[in-house]
Amino acid sequence: MMLASSSAPTKLADNFFLARQPILNRGQRLVAYELLFRDAASYNGAHVTDDTEATATVIAHAAELGMGQVVGDQMAFVNVDAVGLMSDFIRFLPNDKVILEILETVKATPQILARVSELKQAGFKFALDDVIGQSEDVQKFMPLCDVIKVDIKDMQPGTLPALAKVLKNPKQKLLAEKVETNEEFQECMELGFEYFQGYYFARPVILSGKKISPSQMSVLHLLELLDRDASSAEIERSVKHDALITLNLLRLVNTPAVGARQRINSVGHALMVLGRRQLRRWLQILLYVKSGGTQEFTSPLLQLATTRGKTMELMVEHRKPGQRVCADIGFTVGVMSLMDTLFSIHMRDVLESVNVLDEVRAALLHRSGDYGNMLSLIEHVERGRDSKVLAQMLHQLDLKPAELYAIQLAAIEWVTEYTRGI
Repeated sequence: MMLASSSAPTKLADNFFLARQPILNRGQRLVAYELLFRDAASYNGAHVTDDTEATATVIAHAAELGMGQVVGDQMAFVNVDAVGLMSDFIRFLPNDKVILEILETVKATPQILARVSELKQAGFKFALDDVIGQSEDVQKFMPLCDVIKVDIKDMQPGTLPALAKVLKNPKQKLLAEKVETNEEFQECMELGFEYFQGYYFARPVILSGKKISPSQMSVLHLLELLDRDASSAEIERSVKHDALITLNLLRLVNTPAVGARQRINSVGHALMVLGRRQLRRWLQILLYVKSGGTQEFTSPLLQLATTRGKTMELMVEHRKPGQRVCADIGFTVGVMSLMDTLFSIHMRDVLESVNVLDEVRAALLHRSGDYGNMLSLIEHVERGRDSKVLAQMLHQLDLKPAELYAIQLAAIEWVTEYTRGI
């Protein structure tokens, strides 16, 4: 997300959408997001000529909404250029929630270095963006930065180990960005990087002979019972067969999110309070939760899958008001889109294990049909891909950028609250 100063007209904010890119630690837990705002102005033929002005609008918009709503309990990495660094506008951002990312275009002039020092005194933390070598600017900025971001894609082959060795010191953490494969992640781990950004964690690593675990099969079996409208007694029996599901179910219904009036201790009562629609949704999410007791909403795969599901559900509700079944199908497609990664098996094998509608299958295997188009849009937004392509995709779905932005924020807020309850 680029930060700069100006007082742009508010309507410019309607031309942007948000990409949140997860940042993970060595334990593969979510610790921060980089926030990227992309210009979708070409959606309606309008082109914003002043990037500085346009970006100021977007940041004011985000600051107004509250950074906590956009990133939950995590930190936010926010890009700043020289104009943004020197402006008073930067004070819109909460210093306890953001890490300001100094772009590679910023020169380490005495004036800029003094400003960074001043903002550090005011409580801001800094990251140095897109480092690919030891330049004079890098050397000047390094002592003032908490995180050094190394762009592993833009470097000459074979030069990463030497650079990592030079940059590594106790005062700064190294972050590898654009990590797209598990091999790249492993190399960066061995070189001592602390943080990782890129979609390597969401790519399926197919393991031959891998089977879905018994506890996950129990959840899939319950989902099948719901799909064929089995009796309440049969569903209750199936839940009781799995102690972990029973325990998690009772934990869930006794959280404020569900809002039960009194303590619920029986499976039958819990199922009645939850209802079938909520039960299906909870089971779909439960697949991504590993039993272990730590705060599971820091699992990046859980966050990504549930955010996709809720975003698709809200998108369908917006485009087809009142069609609740279609909205539920949208949620299912979004949540299931990462199950090949979750299970380490091919998506077609996932779909052999659970009976799904043809339109769900088409969306998951080929990104085809209306649900497939919505899923493709979400995947492109996540990666902050080419704005022109995104504008075309929005147009195809008859969605305005401002509508998508509102849907994204509502989905993020829901996921933060709901996954805590699991």
